Amino acid sequence: MSTKRGVVMVYTGNGKGKTTAALGLALRASGHGEKIYMVQFRKSDPTYGEIKAIRKFLPTMTVVQSKRSRFRKKGDFEQEDFDDAANVFALGKEAVLSGEYDLVIFDEINFAAYNKLIKVEDILDMLKKRPPHVTVVLTGRYAAEAVMEAADLVSEVREIKHHFHSGIAAQPGVEY
Repeated sequence: MSTKRGVVMVYTGNGKGKTTAALGLALRASGHGEKIYMVQFRKSDPTYGEIKAIRKFLPTMTVVQSKRSRFRKKGDFEQEDFDDAANVFALGKEAVLSGEYDLVIFDEINFAAYNKLIKVEDILDMLKKRPPHVTVVLTGRYAAEAVMEAADLVSEVREIKHHFHSGIAAQPGVEY
């Protein structure tokens, strides 16, 4: 068992780069031989560049993607969306509580909680029960105030300018 003290980190805000920051941390942890587990809410495409790179270059990292990646408005979710989010959360929670992983990333969990696909109380309960050496990263817009209070680090990524607004479409290697 590690003597490292894990921390809870939140990357939130309306700017681009929250998942990228979490993946940078995963790269760093992998360089130290740490075991990493990432669950992705709302993302189900195995051809994303980061997923292909993880499978090729980060053998100590496991990734589980959701089954549904549809972008819906709050209140416009189907039962399958709730079931999928519950499954993704359960897998990530299991990874945290097992103590087997040094770093567990919940990508887009803040958005899932904001949209009531999962309960903030369940996130907080998991964080209280996590083994002391496990670092947990929670990404996504709209992080709940209670989640930010429970965190050791909160970074807000704020959009000042974005190339989408200039008509530049999403590109491989930049957005996915």
